[in-house]
Amino acid sequence: MHKKLHKILITGGAGFIGSEFTRLLADLDYKIIVVDKLTYAGDVERLRVLKNKYKFYKLDICSKGGIDKIFKKEKPDIVVHFAAQTHVDRSIKDATDFIETNIKGTQSLLDAARKTGIKKFIHISTDEVYGEIKKGKFNEDSCLQPGNPYAASKAAADLLIKSYIRTYDFPAIIIRPSNNYGPWQYPEKFIPVTIVKLLDKKQVPVYGKGTNRREWLYVADCARGILKIMESGKLGEVYNLGSGIEKMNLNVAKKIIKILGSSESSIKFVADRPGHDLRYYLDSTKINKLGWKPKTSFDKGINQTVFWYKENSQWLEPKIEYLKRYWRGAYCKK
Repeated sequence: MHKKLHKILITGGAGFIGSEFTRLLADLDYKIIVVDKLTYAGDVERLRVLKNKYKFYKLDICSKGGIDKIFKKEKPDIVVHFAAQTHVDRSIKDATDFIETNIKGTQSLLDAARKTGIKKFIHISTDEVYGEIKKGKFNEDSCLQPGNPYAASKAAADLLIKSYIRTYDFPAIIIRPSNNYGPWQYPEKFIPVTIVKLLDKKQVPVYGKGTNRREWLYVADCARGILKIMESGKLGEVYNLGSGIEKMNLNVAKKIIKILGSSESSIKFVADRPGHDLRYYLDSTKINKLGWKPKTSFDKGINQTVFWYKENSQWLEPKIEYLKRYWRGAYCKK
């Protein structure tokens, strides 16, 4: 089937990674439908450049009736499911929304997709479902050992989808990306928090001793990887999507400090997060064999990201004010 005949429904398409993927698809011949609840982290401003290139529904994916109506009306060929509660600290504070959205919301989508006979269901999971690994890499067959409520809710969704694949021969693919960063990321995650704090001449909160390590993937590379799997991946499979770029949190903060010409005295070590995973690292051989590799070096990606935040203070300001109220001034993530 030609791309022009493909109708793709993207959940969470106004979110950070979802909007990057939506913008990528808008340059191709796909017909795009975006479903997004527009929670605190969702923002249609991320899609402003697309104008009339997509159809939008404001809806909670937990609304089974609403989701059923959209699927019945639009009859999408492919679903790419980004919609989720994603912030670990929020899940530690209260896991309720994570269970509702990440598990029950995924179920409502799966059931609607089954009824309408979609061709592919692409589920965006996370490397955090594996838990931590002190040495080596996680492959797609590694055990799921989530270490926080957010990761547990995503692991549960993965297992639910696997059960649908086996029980119903459901045409799904699970993708587990590593830590994303880049323009438009909501400023409660580690990299934008660091940038925003430094721009505001404030101290940067770093958990523990800053020795936790993450694999950093530039968001545009992630979107390309998802597209590659959507177009060429094998149904029923799991794909890791990592950059191979591993950085210690403290060194990431120091890199941003250097770019902005600030002082390392800006770093403030704070009490560590409960159950804080030490390290994630993915074996991405499987997607590499499909012909995908990241294009963006960390130096290039982080410089582009810092520049974007410097140039988009108008978008940031109301979000920072909200976060100050929510966290009472203290907010950061891995």
